[in-house]
Amino acid sequence: MQITVGLVVMALTLVAGEITKMTKIENKWIPLQNIIIAILASIVCIIFKVEGLGVLETIITCIFACMSAGGIADLSKITKKEEK
Repeated sequence: MQITVGLVVMALTLVAGEITKMTKIENKWIPLQNIIIAILASIVCIIFKVEGLGVLETIITCIFACMSAGGIADLSKITKKEEK
């Protein structure tokens, strides 16, 4: 069930990234935003013992989910550029 934590964190990261892109904040800050989301998600998962994951597993899962969300967002931009 570790996929559930990753998917929830990834979805939140994608939404937060899109919100950031609609504001005047520069896109270069999105990776930092993703790391902050990963840290906060890790803390919440550790405190509430989500899915019985260990501390290291939780941190790694949250970081991978956040970074992959950024990669998926970039991949969708590349695909849209190629279609035009």
